[in-house]
Amino acid sequence: MSEVVDQVEHAVVEAAHSFLHGVDLVLRLPEPPRSRWHRAGIGRRGERVLDAVGALVLILLTTGWTWSIASARSADADDEEGASATAAIASAITDPNASSAAYLTDAVLTALTPLRGESGKLRASVQPQGVPIADSLPAGAQLTYSPGELADTAVADSAPAAAPSRQGVWQLAVRVGSAIKPVTDFNVITMTPFSAKRRGRIGLYFIGSWPTEGRSRDTRPKYAPPAGFIEVTPDNQDTPLSEHFTLQDFLTHDQQNVWPKYLVVDTRLVDKLELVLDELKAQGIDVSHVRVMSGFRTPQYNVGGGDPRGRATLSRHMYGDAADIYIDADRNERMDDLNRDRRSDLRDARVIEAAVSRVEQAHPALVGGCGVYPATGGHGPFVHIDTRGYRARWLGGAGDS
Repeated sequence: MSEVVDQVEHAVVEAAHSFLHGVDLVLRLPEPPRSRWHRAGIGRRGERVLDAVGALVLILLTTGWTWSIASARSADADDEEGASATAAIASAITDPNASSAAYLTDAVLTALTPLRGESGKLRASVQPQGVPIADSLPAGAQLTYSPGELADTAVADSAPAAAPSRQGVWQLAVRVGSAIKPVTDFNVITMTPFSAKRRGRIGLYFIGSWPTEGRSRDTRPKYAPPAGFIEVTPDNQDTPLSEHFTLQDFLTHDQQNVWPKYLVVDTRLVDKLELVLDELKAQGIDVSHVRVMSGFRTPQYNVGGGDPRGRATLSRHMYGDAADIYIDADRNERMDDLNRDRRSDLRDARVIEAAVSRVEQAHPALVGGCGVYPATGGHGPFVHIDTRGYRARWLGGAGDS
């Protein structure tokens, strides 16, 4: 029995020693660290170093982002379309009137639409010097003119909506503030005044005299001498009057080596010719080339130049509102087979005559004469077209007044 008691006492004593040793370990203070790397946390100096390293990393990241953005913008600038868009945006931002300026230029172009004729295909307006060419322009808009290629600062005249005060062929543009917008495919042609003619000539170019010259213009206004002449030079003879016709198409066929030449042409005639071509094209006829056999005739040429047979004393050709034409898309110097019967004869001219009648019915302001002429030994069939102001029809040989 005593042995059991001794064993229990020994176990209790061992347990008490183990508990007291554990308490001692828990309450014992830690030993001092052997070096700085064994210390807990960092000191103040370490904190400053860590802050500096973090700032450097942030600077490097910011620099990288900035470089990436700059590179992307540089690539966009190399793109032509992107550059245009950027310029437009920059202009809109820096110019508070940018939107209204765009509106004004569009409004001016709309105001000038009548100058392109009923066909919409006129590319020139022939005017006396200094006269208005448009009824009205929006406030803040102005027409400007420049010979040859348009330069931003080259302005010949600054009068709003008026033709230049000198003769010439002028490129038309719209100015709104400091911006200039060219009117594409269109010129204003100002005439040399009729008074420049002296003794039947202007310079070396022989013109002659009109039958009604010296009489009152009110007596027979349709036969009054023209108000002026277009000066045609080797440099401007290819100036388009419309989609299919140029100045040289209507020149008188004489004095080949004399320059400058002088021309009278009514753009209403050119407008009518374009409408006739539209009618023919609608029938599937190729109108890519039109031959003007005779356009303007000076009075002296009408009397005795070339073959004067069949010419009327008061021929509309002298007044610039008549032309003898034929369709020659195959360029063989003969009327094309317009009615597709494999022949070139009077019936092809009749096809054009029918188109003229349809145009006059749709556009009464362009009514005039139409004569059909058969082929001869010297030429093929052709058609005379004019805008005399009343309807006239005839078969070749009856005159073309």
